[in-house]
Amino acid sequence: MGTRIYECISRIAERIIDNKEYLTELDREIGDADHGVNMARGFQAVLEKVPQDSDDVGAFLKKTGMTLLSTVGGASGPLYGTAFMEAGKAVAGKERLEAADVPAILDAAIAGIQKRGKAAQGEKTMLDALIPALETYREKLESGSDLSEAMDAACAAARDGVEFTKTIRATKGRASYLGDRSIGHQDPGATSATLIMEAVRDFLRG
Repeated sequence: MGTRIYECISRIAERIIDNKEYLTELDREIGDADHGVNMARGFQAVLEKVPQDSDDVGAFLKKTGMTLLSTVGGASGPLYGTAFMEAGKAVAGKERLEAADVPAILDAAIAGIQKRGKAAQGEKTMLDALIPALETYREKLESGSDLSEAMDAACAAARDGVEFTKTIRATKGRASYLGDRSIGHQDPGATSATLIMEAVRDFLRG
């Protein structure tokens, strides 16, 4: 499993790095114009520092979170770092993940973000993508969908969440300083969270 989890994180890193300029451009509209640069730097550090042969998925995710926490600047570092560390706790000691583990991982990540960022759904943050993704994934599993179908639906829900962020006013972070002028712009954090979800989905497809 060690190689597989590293390959999955590699896919995530590749997706973030490939979209560095796009994420930075989104952040230029309502933030500090550094989200893409910071996220790319963080995931590049993950590729360099996280052991490729770890068999403990929880420990791997925790190390990923610690690396992001120490290398990603701005608000994203603490939020993404906490999300991955909390996700690691949810699957501590596991050597293989199953479809039923995904809600536990997302639940823990979301709870970590909410606690660290003092944020809630509807405030133009990454939660506006992650919470609908989690809810949709659960619904699909409960209705009998397989992992692939559930991940497809979750990613679509996350994308809808990104679109939703264009319609609302930011109340957290640098974007909140713009007030109503933040309306019409999509949230960079919700976008990067969705890119991560899509990278995981594409990896699982093989």
